[in-house]
Amino acid sequence: MIYTLPYKTKQFFFVLIKISIVVIAFYFIYQKLTNNSGLAFSSFTKIITENSIFSAKSIIILSFLSIFNWFFEILKWQKLVSAIKNIAFKNALEQTLGSLTASLFTPNRIGEYGAKAIYYTKTFRKKIMLTNLISNALQMAVTTFLGAIGCYFFVSKYQMALNTSKFFIISIFALFIITLIVFIIRKTKFRFKGFSFEKIKAFVLYYPKSTIAFGIGYSLLRYAIFSFQFYYLLTLFNINISYFDAMLFITTMYLLASIIPSIFIFDVVVKSGIAVYLFSFVGINALTILSIVTIMWLFNFVIPSIFGSYFVLKFNFPETNP
Repeated sequence: MIYTLPYKTKQFFFVLIKISIVVIAFYFIYQKLTNNSGLAFSSFTKIITENSIFSAKSIIILSFLSIFNWFFEILKWQKLVSAIKNIAFKNALEQTLGSLTASLFTPNRIGEYGAKAIYYTKTFRKKIMLTNLISNALQMAVTTFLGAIGCYFFVSKYQMALNTSKFFIISIFALFIITLIVFIIRKTKFRFKGFSFEKIKAFVLYYPKSTIAFGIGYSLLRYAIFSFQFYYLLTLFNINISYFDAMLFITTMYLLASIIPSIFIFDVVVKSGIAVYLFSFVGINALTILSIVTIMWLFNFVIPSIFGSYFVLKFNFPETNP
């Protein structure tokens, strides 16, 4: 057992694990950029050069939008955690970016839950994991709500052909499966690593409503920022589309991308396929959309994860405080 190993040996393995996390994250980023079947790296660099995308002005604007995107995510995490334990903005910054790097290559960012929890002592870890669940659920709720509105107007405006009978059957089947899962969980006293359905329900219901309201507000601000960033990139590629029309595509894209399970590092692939399909309705070529999605990924996930790697490497288990 690792607990019986000498202190220096345990420290060596601990450092090795941290380095491994950073190396694996960087390797996945490298693979995604250089071995993308949908968009060759040479094609990507060519199109951004031809369109002069990365001017000093555009880099500053894109960078500021990404900074504010993560600024509000950090504030949201600090506010939500305050219901359990007060932490400084610096701690929230470290936990948010460090967990981003650690979860980069895990399915559906599942690694983020454990990564944030280990910043705290055992007394708080279960509550921190549930708080992270609330944080993600709030962002998902905003994405779903705005996406549903955008999707409704998108379908109405572009008159997408839907097989209503198949859609009805699929909807009924999905509702049946969800109802069955909820019934089984409630009747069997479902537990997952110490979390029962009743405990999760109680934790969420008794969470401070004012804190939830702040969380929703920060989630809305984040959504407004990264959706505008996508629109701004469309203008950089000289796409003539109104902000309202662009939002129909962007909100629908994020809705569809959020409900499709994927490994986080390949989230860009999922969004790319959906975005290419949606924007084809207004004749925007695939290469342009793929480039925009890749730039969004670089500014909002790759660059922050690089900064997060510093926090991963300097991480130490807490003694009494996070």
